[in-house]
Amino acid sequence: MTGAQRREQLLEIGRGLFAEKGFEGTSVEEIAATAGVSKPVVYEHFGGKDGLYAAVVELETRKLLDAMTVALTLPNAPRQVLEIAAVTLLDYIEEETDGFRILVRDSPITKSDGGFASLLSDVAGHVEYILGEQFASRGFDPQMAPLYSQMLVGMVAFTGQFWLDHRKPEKAVVAAHIVNLAWNGLTGLEAQPQLRSKPRRTGGETSHG
Repeated sequence: MTGAQRREQLLEIGRGLFAEKGFEGTSVEEIAATAGVSKPVVYEHFGGKDGLYAAVVELETRKLLDAMTVALTLPNAPRQVLEIAAVTLLDYIEEETDGFRILVRDSPITKSDGGFASLLSDVAGHVEYILGEQFASRGFDPQMAPLYSQMLVGMVAFTGQFWLDHRKPEKAVVAAHIVNLAWNGLTGLEAQPQLRSKPRRTGGETSHG
């Protein structure tokens, strides 16, 4: 086996073990034993478990980001772009389940420096550009586009995690419902939204009414 082939083998083995057991639950000894090599071989290629994990995360992040970038930059109408993006994410979850589990398990969305968080930030940047154009053309404040892009991407990402565990309903149905909520929400958007009820006070203050 050449050095390049060995590296690919270790990446694939690491990917499977990290997906099954998480970063903390996986050891260099187990990686080496599964590959049929000694521990120094793992260190030689990746410098240890941390390096292997980083390489796996980078590979998965790039794989999904490339697919999402294509989906979000195709010359389609806005609704079609949204549909394609939702299906693209669900396709990745279905076809690359181990990779998605690694991204969301050890790099949760709420962790700002996580692989998945970085990925979502990149995707949101593309969505922001699309929404900004739509907002401007409809007389809405384009400065709100970054906020709405985070909402949309977060909604799709959390739905994808839910579907990963349940796998029901079918992928096309899930995508259709995502688009239904997002698109109909956008088409009924108010230019100057206001809360219709007075928020209750928090932090130990008492609300009198």
